[in-house]
Amino acid sequence: MSDLQKYVDNRRKQDAEFADGYDVGYEAFKFGALIKELRLKNGMTQEDLAEKLHTRKTVVSQLENYPADIRLSVLAKAADIFGKRVKIGIM
Repeated sequence: MSDLQKYVDNRRKQDAEFADGYDVGYEAFKFGALIKELRLKNGMTQEDLAEKLHTRKTVVSQLENYPADIRLSVLAKAADIFGKRVKIGIM
């Protein structure tokens, strides 16, 4: 287990607010990382993806790097471009 993981685990046990915020933030981060991974795997630039999404490169950059405020419609379009689908759950 890495030092970072030890820190996160310890902090989550001691601070419920941190734990809740961490989970939400981590889930958002995963969306952005996945979109970037799919884009690169398909040999696309941010500009290429922006064109397919009918948007600007800055929107793709925000999608990949600051995904906390991703619109579901944009996420669904991006997933469709890569032959994927979005699955959302409430727990």
